[in-house]
Amino acid sequence: MVKEIVHDPFFLAQKSDVATKADLSVAKDLVDTLIANKDACVGMAANMIGVKKRIIVFDNDGFFMTMFNPEIISKFSEYETEEGCLSLTGIRSTKRFKTITVSYKDFSFKPCQKTFTGWTAQIIQHEIDHCNGVLI
Repeated sequence: MVKEIVHDPFFLAQKSDVATKADLSVAKDLVDTLIANKDACVGMAANMIGVKKRIIVFDNDGFFMTMFNPEIISKFSEYETEEGCLSLTGIRSTKRFKTITVSYKDFSFKPCQKTFTGWTAQIIQHEIDHCNGVLI
């Protein structure tokens, strides 16, 4: 189900709680909401739809990928960039890494680890920042 986007910086600045299998429906809502906003958005975190859980979804080279409880476990090649956010107005400067390795659980809650580069890595970093209550 498509959900309304949260714009409240106080809510968005709060750290998200660990996601469990009971949160699978939240992930489905998050994917639906991302698809509905795909012209303006390439990734979302659950707090953007009002749920403080560590769940992100993003466009991974043309298909939508879901991560539960993502954590960046390594990062390489820092750079400066500018980003916007569906929840916040404007464009802001931020630091990102060209290559990251992420530990997460997939939709079956199977533990996974994967390395991402470039644009996809940037999207994931932005959404994990949401989970950590970091606003850019």
